[in-house]
Amino acid sequence: MAGRPRSIDREKVLDAAEAIVAQTGAASLSFEAVAKAADITKSGVQYCFGTKENLIRSMIQRWGESFDRDVMERIGADRSARSIIRGHLEATRDSDEAEYSRSAVMMTALLQRPDQVAASREWYTSRLSGLDMTKKADRDAALAFLAGEGAFMLRTLGLIDLDEAQWNALFADMLSIVR
Repeated sequence: MAGRPRSIDREKVLDAAEAIVAQTGAASLSFEAVAKAADITKSGVQYCFGTKENLIRSMIQRWGESFDRDVMERIGADRSARSIIRGHLEATRDSDEAEYSRSAVMMTALLQRPDQVAASREWYTSRLSGLDMTKKADRDAALAFLAGEGAFMLRTLGLIDLDEAQWNALFADMLSIVR
């Protein structure tokens, strides 16, 4: 009697991949390293994702979906463009080290793959698409959004060093623009 093939938990594999990036950096991400961390075979990782690019794409997609769920939970029933930006800024303000690691993966993927740039461009475009740039309040919301994203990227890359009080004060100002 042949044994049933072992199923591979994609979420567990993605958790392992994120842990590798968080602990040793994106350059250390390989099928072999992920397989070892997830306690499966290298061919099991390949079976799940096919290519390293697909693994990275899956990591980015999972991160984006998680972030978007967080944003939507923060805004409740008000799904206006400005409300979404407010929720986005709140979620960005409250980011932790895990979010910075995920962002490092995203940035690494963006630099390696033009198709990832296009997907990110679409995501950012959708964030701003509900705003009417002929209205001052909507332009202000766009400005706050772009400032928040810039601050997050600079912090993620280690190019600015702000303590939590400074970080929260900046985001309080950005949020006051959106409210």
